[in-house]
Formats: sequence, structure tokens, C-alpha cells
Amino acid sequence: MRIFTPFVGLTALAAAATLPTGAVSAGDLDQGARKAPARAVLVCATDSATRRAFTREHGAPPVFVTARDALSVRPSDPAWTAPRCMTAREHVRYREAVSTYAAAR
Repeated sequence: MRIFTPFVGLTALAAAATLPTGAVSAGDLDQGARKAPARAVLVCATDSATRRAFTREHGAPPVFVTARDALSVRPSDPAWTAPRCMTAREHVRYREAVSTYAAAR
């Protein structure tokens, strides 16, 4: 039996790749429900089978973002109708940038 391998490239890293909706201070705790929802980013391969699987699953072709794009998302930006995609290399860049930012704080 052959396992559908291209879909393995479409891995949801919900905890690591869900973009933050902004920093929350102690005074903003009651405003959490009014903020824009978190925007999901999936690690996707760029082959045609993965693109077809993403389109079938989410109803739209994948839109790829870079680490810089993901870091520049603001709560006031319009919500995404479907998750965005990021290559594995861009995800590594995103994690490095976030950890560097966290270390600087």
C-alpha cells in the first residue's frame, strides 16, 4: 500500500507556526476576545501534488509567505480566509527570528 507522501509536506505546525496577534499587556487581557484571530501558517512543499492537496483541503490555492511577511503581520491587517503556506527553509528563518527577538527582550 502506498502512502500519500506529498501531503506529508503539508504539515500543520499549529503551535510553532501560528502567528502571534500582537503583544498582550496586563491592561489588554480583557480585550483578547476583540482582537483579530490568529493566522495559521502551514509548512508546505512546492510540488504540484501538495498544491492540489492544499486546494482540495482549503478551497483555495496556496499563498506562500516569507518569514519577513509572517513577522510583519499586524492585528489590524485583514483576516486570512485560508491558511498561508511557508517553505521549510522559511519556517527555519521564522523560528530563528522569533527566538532572536525573544532573547533580545
